[in-house]
Amino acid sequence: MRASTGVMAAVERLAAAELRSVNAQLEILLREALTRRGVVTPPPGKDDDRA
Repeated sequence: MRASTGVMAAVERLAAAELRSVNAQLEILLREALTRRGVVTPPPGKDDDRA
């Protein structure tokens, strides 16, 4: 994923403040944004089909 340096720095600060990894913080932010747009996502852990 590509994002501007400023956006990534903000995500890193937010992740640190909430004691999360950057990856976990990005997933939370994406889920929140999708929910606001009315997109239903499976609960965390239920859609993990990565090998």
